[in-house]
Amino acid sequence: MRDLQTLTNQPFDLIVIGGGINGAATARDASLRGLRTILLEKGDFGGGTTSWSSRLIHGGLRYLEYFEFNLVRESLHEREVLLRNAPHLVKPLPLTIPIYRSGSRSYRIVQAGMVFYDLLSYDKSLPNHRMLSRSSTQQLFRAIDADGLAGAAQYYDGQAEHAERLCLENILDAEQAGATVLNYAQVEDIHLSKQRITSLTCRDLLSGQPFEVTTHDRTVVINTSGPWVDEVCGLSQSPVSQNRKIGGTKGSHIIVDAFPGAPDAALYVEAKSDGRPFFILPWLGQYLIGTTDEHYAGSLNQVKADDAEIDYLLKETNAVLPAAHLTREDVRFTYAGVRPLPYAEGKKTGSITRAHILHDHGQEGAKNLISLIGGKLTTHRQVGEELVDAAFRQRGETRPACPTHDRPLPGAMQLDDPRLGEWRDRYHHRIPNLNHLINIYGARTGDLLALVDRHPTLAQPIVDYSSDIQAQIVFAVQAEMAHTFMDILRRRTTVAMHHNYGFAALPVVAQVLQEYCGWSEDLCDRDIRAYHQFMAANCIPDYALGEERASLQTA
Repeated sequence: MRDLQTLTNQPFDLIVIGGGINGAATARDASLRGLRTILLEKGDFGGGTTSWSSRLIHGGLRYLEYFEFNLVRESLHEREVLLRNAPHLVKPLPLTIPIYRSGSRSYRIVQAGMVFYDLLSYDKSLPNHRMLSRSSTQQLFRAIDADGLAGAAQYYDGQAEHAERLCLENILDAEQAGATVLNYAQVEDIHLSKQRITSLTCRDLLSGQPFEVTTHDRTVVINTSGPWVDEVCGLSQSPVSQNRKIGGTKGSHIIVDAFPGAPDAALYVEAKSDGRPFFILPWLGQYLIGTTDEHYAGSLNQVKADDAEIDYLLKETNAVLPAAHLTREDVRFTYAGVRPLPYAEGKKTGSITRAHILHDHGQEGAKNLISLIGGKLTTHRQVGEELVDAAFRQRGETRPACPTHDRPLPGAMQLDDPRLGEWRDRYHHRIPNLNHLINIYGARTGDLLALVDRHPTLAQPIVDYSSDIQAQIVFAVQAEMAHTFMDILRRRTTVAMHHNYGFAALPVVAQVLQEYCGWSEDLCDRDIRAYHQFMAANCIPDYALGEERASLQTA
């Protein structure tokens, strides 16, 4: 149980609303710099835009076309920071851009962009780009469409296969530094007096219990709720709730198994029908394909890749890799999210800036409120630093040095760490794919394996198609603040995303939770139903919903 009464009685220096990657980074930075910090997230940590990203840690090559050189430079710098501070979660990723004579960018233009990209990443540890001739491209990618092919460009960026865990490790480090971090804690009302936020009325969604979070005369409130920024501002009965700030665009992805002609490395390609760039990314033994970019005005709590978007991604992948012959039946999972971009009426989605904005609400009647507009997965650490710097300015204090630039995340470890050999010697007979766990938990793997020592049956796999083990279920609840089946199967692990939406894992998860975590059968049954409903509303394509609706009716 969470001690809500203690929260009510102790005012905070910094209140962060929203526990996605940017809110998590802000809470981490603030607590490490000595501010008494609380983070409030209405769902699960990283459960919004963070969870629905393309899982890339990249400089934003495309942003060069819009002359956003500062954003590209910042992103490339932060990519290097993450490769150093989270090596278990952020890995170098080689990408290839096929160049066609009919495309919108010629061979020379792409080459010039590559040179500039290298110049802006002058402090990188990754190799520079190289240009490929037509024949070299065909030799390396034998299944690629050769009609009009001029060559290709190859370069490196980064990939965070488990983007949700990147967010979680920021949360864990914030908590270790003294922050109070609550998921399933919804802000329901914002109270102002004399142009300052004086308290927040919140609700613990796990118990249904309301509670108050109070401020003092130097408290700063940071709104990092992503696409929900305007909704949070709307809780205040003041001019803060006026003037739309977010003009989100929808990005959808599909996941497929390996297919004929599937590339060994990532492709960054231009759609032949409309010229929009998208990715074909190797991802945990499968392929992640996306994303789309469309204006979005629907519900933020139910965002789904529609049939037309799925067909678009399949069609464009088949166009660049004709042997693929991908169809709707090949789609294993879909997801969609909303980018929290600045509201820009009439602008094309691709031209809306990806640079983040720190919006001070002082002139709107809330002198201690700052909202983050925008923000990328790649630049979350920098965003957190800027927001905490702004908080110290509002408090009228000299800001302490930011510690996160050189501070590894809790799971960070190097390949020569002696623990790796020890773990392999002790557990390789019981856990065949121990490397899978190390790539997820890094230095924290030992804590997970301690569960296996105490309960050897937890070394069994959750499902036969995954390398995840049952100990991860218990660890997610006991050490990682997971409260639902969705938390466990979609964000602490990726079991849900690989085969049949994770439905085969539900009985195993229920059994483990009842035996080791004290969950009741009724609670598991309710959560299983909620899991089915979420998948139907957000992830299962509309064209495939008939069978799932039937299973829900008999559940």
